[in-house]
Amino acid sequence: MNLSFFSEPAEVANRAFLYGDCVQVSFFVHQGNLIMAEECYFYLMASMRKMRMAIPLTYTLEYFQELFTRHISENQISAAVIRFFVYRKKSVELVRSNTAYYFEIHKDATVLALQQPYEIDMIKEVGVNVNLLSGLHVHAAENIYAAAYAADNDLDDVILLNPSKRIARCITGNLLLLNGNTIRVPKQTEGAFISPLLENFVTFLHKQKHAVIEEAEMIAFETQKAEEILIVSDTKGFIPVEKIRSKNFGSERFRSFVNAWIASFN
Repeated sequence: MNLSFFSEPAEVANRAFLYGDCVQVSFFVHQGNLIMAEECYFYLMASMRKMRMAIPLTYTLEYFQELFTRHISENQISAAVIRFFVYRKKSVELVRSNTAYYFEIHKDATVLALQQPYEIDMIKEVGVNVNLLSGLHVHAAENIYAAAYAADNDLDDVILLNPSKRIARCITGNLLLLNGNTIRVPKQTEGAFISPLLENFVTFLHKQKHAVIEEAEMIAFETQKAEEILIVSDTKGFIPVEKIRSKNFGSERFRSFVNAWIASFN
């Protein structure tokens, strides 16, 4: 069951509903506690600034920690993904418009687990732009089109390319390609999502010397040369890729990396 909360009485005539004028970030609950709260909070603040939203003085890290902790305690939640949206209220003057928020607590959801494998492919009809806003979790028509394309073709997700025909990301998250002892990750300047979860994960792998992390520009064909592929999604967690077209992939090493990362929270 999911729980939904508004910061004030919900109005249909808000800019999130009318124009998709909102930003999104996920917060994570593990064993009844918020984890990675600081990284997620600073990503939210950065997203609001990039979208030129007015940031209320009350929007502090402590405010959100208290807000979520109260609901976690009242509803006896052990594990959850909190999908948090900030939107501009209806206003003529955008930069002076007040903001409000809405969030959903997806009970029993967790990013501290390896999800069921995906079969994916590439989509060429639409792509991802490369600019200041490309890495934000905001309304994106290409995501909706790509999700419909994936459903029509019995796929779980698709790879989106940037204008240079290089890998940007998937619908749900970023791609990690493993070869030998090196994990290649698309650069944010390539159109990849900015992801607190990804940053925490690859930083852990680097510090523990599990793998060499390489931010790179990657052509589509590199997926066919990879030994293992992982999708990291701030809403769904860690998803191994089992098949792209005719090639199948294992997930043993990424599974061990994810398990070692999960153990660091226990």
